[in-house]
Amino acid sequence: MGYAPACAMITAMTLTDRLKGVLRLDPVAYEDIERDSQANTQALMIVVVASVASGLGAGLSLGLGGLVRESVGAVAGWVMWAGVTYVLGTRVWPESDTRTDMGELLRVIGFSYAPNFFSIFGVLPLVGNVVRGLVALWLLATTVIAVRQALDYRSTARAFQVVFVGWLIFVVIDWAT
Repeated sequence: MGYAPACAMITAMTLTDRLKGVLRLDPVAYEDIERDSQANTQALMIVVVASVASGLGAGLSLGLGGLVRESVGAVAGWVMWAGVTYVLGTRVWPESDTRTDMGELLRVIGFSYAPNFFSIFGVLPLVGNVVRGLVALWLLATTVIAVRQALDYRSTARAFQVVFVGWLIFVVIDWAT
């Protein structure tokens, strides 16, 4: 199970514990989320709240309607991201221990959006761009750990590879449309 082999012995965490664990890049928190099929609603809630915080941090330049569209788009992107990650991680670059399903990927990737909560501070003068940059790097780190744990990878580099290639696919799609 990736970097948290003793996870079978931990008890279910609260939502707050999970969020703190994800933000600290704690593999145990990701394993707890991965195992809890009831955490799908929590993951969805995190994606929506994170997208609203990100929109507010951008200064609501698109207005309230734009914020709603961005939230719907974030949910669609979350599902597509999990699908691309599933294909890349289980079909293109699996490791011998790789075992996952879409539910596990949706949960851990949804929780990995948590750093975007801090994007709301991107609206602050003078530090907004720095905040957005730090949040982007933090989001990359939480996503790589989420992918590593959900795909039961031993290698963080392999998880980064899946995340990077998935990101490139979305960049190409965005560029082409």
